[in-house]
Amino acid sequence: MEISALLTSAGINISICIVLLSLYSILRKQPANYCVYFGRRLVCGGARRYDPFWYERFVPSPSWLVKAWETSEDELLAAAGLDAVVFLRMVIFSIRIFFITAVVCIAFVLPVNYYGQPKVHKEIHLESSEVFTIENLKEGSKWLWVHCLALYIITSAACLLLYFEYRTIAKMRLGHITGSASKPSQFTVLIRAIPWSPDQSYSDTLSKYFTNYYSSSYMSHQMVYHNGIIQRLLLDAERMCQSLKHVAPEINCKPSLTPCTFCGGLTATNSFHILSNEGDSVKGMELGELTMTTPEQERPAAFVFFKTRYDALVVSEVLQTSNPMLWVTDLAPEPHDVYWRNLNIPYRQLWIRRIATLVGAVAFMFVFLIPVTFIQGLTQLQQLSHAFPFLRGILKEKFINQVITGYLPSVILILFFYAVPPLMMYFSTLEGSIARSIRKKSACIKILYFTIWNVFFVNILSGSVIRQLNVFSSVRDIPAQLARAVPTQAGFFTTYCFTSGWASLACEIMQPMALIWNLVAKAVSKNKDESYETLRFPYHTEIPRLLLFGLLGFTNSVIAPLILPFLLIYFFLAYLIYKNQILNVYITKYESGGQYWPIFHNTTIFSLLLTQIIALGFFGLKLSTVASGFTIPLILLTLLFSEYCRHRFAPIFHKHPAQVLIDMDRADKMAGKMEELHKKLHSVYSQIPLHSQKSSSKGECSTPFANQELPDPEKLKPEEGDAIAKELWGYQGNESGQEHEDKSCPSASSPEHRTPTMIELHKRS
Repeated sequence: MEISALLTSAGINISICIVLLSLYSILRKQPANYCVYFGRRLVCGGARRYDPFWYERFVPSPSWLVKAWETSEDELLAAAGLDAVVFLRMVIFSIRIFFITAVVCIAFVLPVNYYGQPKVHKEIHLESSEVFTIENLKEGSKWLWVHCLALYIITSAACLLLYFEYRTIAKMRLGHITGSASKPSQFTVLIRAIPWSPDQSYSDTLSKYFTNYYSSSYMSHQMVYHNGIIQRLLLDAERMCQSLKHVAPEINCKPSLTPCTFCGGLTATNSFHILSNEGDSVKGMELGELTMTTPEQERPAAFVFFKTRYDALVVSEVLQTSNPMLWVTDLAPEPHDVYWRNLNIPYRQLWIRRIATLVGAVAFMFVFLIPVTFIQGLTQLQQLSHAFPFLRGILKEKFINQVITGYLPSVILILFFYAVPPLMMYFSTLEGSIARSIRKKSACIKILYFTIWNVFFVNILSGSVIRQLNVFSSVRDIPAQLARAVPTQAGFFTTYCFTSGWASLACEIMQPMALIWNLVAKAVSKNKDESYETLRFPYHTEIPRLLLFGLLGFTNSVIAPLILPFLLIYFFLAYLIYKNQILNVYITKYESGGQYWPIFHNTTIFSLLLTQIIALGFFGLKLSTVASGFTIPLILLTLLFSEYCRHRFAPIFHKHPAQVLIDMDRADKMAGKMEELHKKLHSVYSQIPLHSQKSSSKGECSTPFANQELPDPEKLKPEEGDAIAKELWGYQGNESGQEHEDKSCPSASSPEHRTPTMIELHKRS
């Protein structure tokens, strides 16, 4: 690929990023878009900011960048949980290691590659990208020691940073376990594959078993029921609620002839009258009255509660009977993390489901070879023109040639990749995951394998076939073949960084689908109410993307270092944009407790080993026995480092330490908290979420950013804004002393006096 095609792709993507980021800084200030760009803070009760000038709403500003930069890690941990902190530490690690890599390789490796052979160079934009790769060095060059030294520096820095990050995050995970002392999951074990008995129900069988074998620690249990009827009831209730929202007229607090229901003041004639709250009566009902279940609806699964955390840990770790397919035990996930639908799947089906999903994922990988090969054909039009003469006419148009070979392939690949995450999430659901976080982690691993295979290896293989290079004939030839193929794809990988990296980040912060849906809801459906349906952060798509760019950075570092500055820009943008989105848009309802870090660590080690193998192949091709000899010990040292981390840190992410749990049990007994914790266990794992449970789950939202408020609603002219802006404007007037008439609706500080819009907002906060 020519540098001019590379610059064309860079120019297009830079323009897209500037336009989208400027639009975002304007759209985020508009009251109608608060539910799109501040969904998390609206749900969690974020405050407001006072903008001194009216015209600033329509002027791009970098204030959101400053706020994202200034937010500390402790504030982020309190607001979004451990998974968000771990994800951003992945980004920070990438910034650090690729800053070191870029300095070393741009300063030393790139000049050696460029002047590797004595020849007259063209102007930079007319040069081929292969001039900047290691292929430009002649055989037997004495300058290959520079590449070997750079490889040692990069590997040493990466391993050192990985060690410190792994140690820090392991401590954070232990702090996450000890800091969640009131979580019911630590006292609860999920039992599956309860044996069926014709003489008694599943509940009686379970009670008899645990009373017999765990009488000193067993407390009670909660059966899992067939959720068909329950789900239909909940779905009907949700539809009715949505219907009432959509027909709700616009709410105002202006005086009218109809008295207010609560305060007796004058209010709008078309306002809803809030009737009695049935929450107290629902709380007093027994669980059986709410679920309407019978023994015939019981499933062979249950949540079993124990007196101490240590008792639950022991039961979850040991084999219960001589038949491993019966009485299967696991530590229960958090109540909001439970994936109830999969608890109905018979345990004996799970191994078949896993094999089926593996076969389906592999088959989809092979189907995906077709678009990837087509994309590689677009990048190799010069070679294909010899077999297809009609392509020569296209190549004569310089700009069109640059767009087709430089920009279009990566765009087409990204469009095809939009089908991958939903399909992999579906496969992970079919596997029978008991928790939403486990399902998302499984989808993350599948997408990671799929992405690395198709973007890296398949592109290299298909490019080698088009260039009529020899494909791998034996295992011994793999390093040499990779060494020949990787430099030829350096240009494509760089354009992929522009499109899938820079432009995707700009689309992420714009939230185009949510923005369009919000506009449709307001313009077409005439829905003036705000539902604030916030999203969960897509770890299963963003972590594989981050790791893919890390793989591309490592493998191209000493071979084609021109990609490194562009990757560094991507990681800097990712840090600011993802941090902003986590603070303002995405809400954390469940998390894995930092279990994504081992995936990141292992994939980074794999990237380092692959880089060393490719470098070993190149040193062999360039007939440098000294460089090859020094590379082999580096591979062995990297493997030893990986094995040490696997034994030292990885078990903390898979098991709970008994010492920590016993200390927590003793502390709670001394403080007299055990009875209070035991009382909460039975109700939190109910399949019907009670009103009190919903409120408590919403209450988990932390708001440590009280000074980072939304734009001043008084400056937003509420008569032109949406219903929420009007409500906030009214409350601001009360707070600033501009009170309404004494018969008007009171302020939001009184919980019993709220308009329907604010009641809904209160329930969600």
